[in-house]
Amino acid sequence: ETGELRDARGSARGIPGLLGRVARAADAETARAALEEIGERVCELRFVVCEATAYTVPFLLDLAGSPDPRHLPCKADVLELLLAIVSARQWPAHLTERIGWEAASHEAVRAGRAVIEGLATSVRPDVAAAASRLLPAMDRQT
Repeated sequence: ETGELRDARGSARGIPGLLGRVARAADAETARAALEEIGERVCELRFVVCEATAYTVPFLLDLAGSPDPRHLPCKADVLELLLAIVSARQWPAHLTERIGWEAASHEAVRAGRAVIEGLATSVRPDVAAAASRLLPAMDRQT
């Protein structure tokens, strides 16, 4: 199908529903399961991004930065996925379309610097530690 956003499994149509499951999960296990599937689809093997990755990052940043403690029981896991995305360096130079996906994905994560900086001072040690690991990775050259 032409004109359809693609993830590692094909059509990226399922990603919005997965993001909703993470946001509305009543428990951490449900949220983590949906987040894990998102990770498999937009950052395969934790280092291969795809066309849909850059489009998904702003929603992940919104989830991570949500002030509602019930909204996301796995903020540190979201930050770890963002770290994998911004660290992805997979495609050889001759695959320019895929290099573009990486660059767009990295830039999308960097655009969330204010959110990440705020989370680095979180009272939750797991969130603060994950944000503190993400910040230096955001500064590395692509």
